[in-house]
Amino acid sequence: MVTLVNGQSKDLGGGFMVARLLPAAARRTVGPFVFLDHFGPTVLQPGQNFDVRPHPHIGLATVTYLFDGAMLHRDSVGSVQRIEPGAINWMTAGRGIVHSERTPDDLRDVAQRMHGLQMWVGLPRDLEEVAPSFAHVPADRMPVYQRDGVTVRVLVGSLEGRTSPVVTASPTLFLHVSLPAGARLDLASPAPEVAVYPLDGALLLNDVHVPARTLAVADDGASLSLVHAAAGSGTTEIAILGGAPLDGPRHLAWNFVSHSKERLEQAMLDWQEQRFSGVPGETEFIPLPDYLRPPGR
Repeated sequence: MVTLVNGQSKDLGGGFMVARLLPAAARRTVGPFVFLDHFGPTVLQPGQNFDVRPHPHIGLATVTYLFDGAMLHRDSVGSVQRIEPGAINWMTAGRGIVHSERTPDDLRDVAQRMHGLQMWVGLPRDLEEVAPSFAHVPADRMPVYQRDGVTVRVLVGSLEGRTSPVVTASPTLFLHVSLPAGARLDLASPAPEVAVYPLDGALLLNDVHVPARTLAVADDGASLSLVHAAAGSGTTEIAILGGAPLDGPRHLAWNFVSHSKERLEQAMLDWQEQRFSGVPGETEFIPLPDYLRPPGR
C-alpha cells in the first residue's frame, strides 16, 4: 500500500508560500523526519528578498536543500555559510540554537529563482540535549551515480554501496533522483520507513499513481519501483526520504521538537525571555507567536 499526503499551503511571512507535507493528519513522521516544507519554484524580483530573521530550535536537526537559488545561513554557534544547490547543511539544534537564513548580499538586487526543501529530523531522546553544532557538505562531495539513464544523488545515508559524508544521529536516508521520461528505478528496501516526493511530474510508485507535489509513503520496509508516468515529458525530480523510526513519539510546538511537553514549554519561555544565545551580526529576531505566550507575558 501507498499513503498519499497532499501539502497544505502556509505563508511564512510576506507572502512567501510553502507546501507543508509533514506533519500531516495522514502521517506525522517518516523515519526520523518530523517536518517537510517545499518552497517554490518562484522568482524573487530585485529587492524581494528571502529573509528569515533569527529564530530558535531545540531537539532536532534542520536540513535545507536547494534546487535553485542561494541563502546565507548564520547561527548562534558562529557559523556563516552560503547554502547553494546540491549541498547539505546539517544544523543540530540539541539543547538550543538560533539561526537566520537570508538572501546573500550579492543577490539582493537581482532576480533570483528559489526552489528547495526545508526538513527537520528528530534527534534520539538521549541526544535531544546535545551541544548545538553546524556542518556543511558541498555538492561535489556527494556520491552520484547513474543507472539506465536515472541519476541518483546520495545526500544523506547509504544506498547500494554508496555513503554520504553527512553525519547523522540515527539511520537517515535522503536521495535526489532525476527520472527521465520513460525511465524506471527499482530500489530494494532502501529504509525501514520511506517516502517518495515527485516535485514536478507524476510517477508510478509500486503501480500507484502519484501526482506531482504529493508525498507518497510506502509500507514499512517496502521495496520501491519508480516509473515516469508521462511518456514524452521531461525529467521528473524526486526526493526520497526516510530511515529508522524515532524512539517514541515527538511533540512539536512552533520551532521546537521534544519527547517532553514540559521541555517545549520551557523552551518557549526561554525564547520569550531571550535566554537563548544570539546570532553574531544580527539584531532582529522573530518573537514567540502570541498564541504560545504564557498568560500575562
